[in-house]
Amino acid sequence: MADTILVVEDEPAIRELIGFACESSGYATLRAGSVSEAQQILERERISLILLDWMLPDLSGLQWLDRLKHDERYQSVPVIMLTARGTESDKVAGLDTGADDYVVKPFSPRELIARMRAVLRRGAAESEKNVVCGPLVMNEARFSAKVDGKDVKLGVIEFKMLLVLASNPGRVYSRVQLLERVWDDAAGFDERTVDVHILRLRKQLAGTSASGIVQTVRGIGYRAADLSSAA
Repeated sequence: MADTILVVEDEPAIRELIGFACESSGYATLRAGSVSEAQQILERERISLILLDWMLPDLSGLQWLDRLKHDERYQSVPVIMLTARGTESDKVAGLDTGADDYVVKPFSPRELIARMRAVLRRGAAESEKNVVCGPLVMNEARFSAKVDGKDVKLGVIEFKMLLVLASNPGRVYSRVQLLERVWDDAAGFDERTVDVHILRLRKQLAGTSASGIVQTVRGIGYRAADLSSAA
């Protein structure tokens, strides 16, 4: 199945040129002339890569990029900025906000396609990186957790917390350390918030062979048991 590219560009001629170049290279494309239109497409379609213009009529591409990177649903979707703003500070702003690449107009379609392929290759490589802890297999890019090959439904916070623990079996994390690694703004949360989500996590794992993977270390915090040798 071909990757689907979302082209977000308010100039119709440029939008069609980019779309044609993508389709000629074997990609499926969807087109949007504004952020609001792009958001609607993103909510109903599975998008592999976004080509995003900076200057858009309703919201700047940079502002929308920032929103995407703070949205659990879309933060893993790669984005290439397309813009006439070619100063060093503009490039740094785009990349620091979360763009995977930054292409300055005017550009050749061949260069754009080459950059797209490079970004998609990196994304594919990242999506194949699994965290394995005994019977538990997690993939951050896909937001998936499986125990003995079966999907386990986890909340967003519980997923993040389990990923931290499972990435380093046996390592003990204090509540403060878990807060800092799981929450974007840990300052607004009490340490006991961690206990609440650990309880939820254990309930979500109940009935699976990974039910005992999260262990309490009294007086310190939590760790993931290394169940690989428990069989």
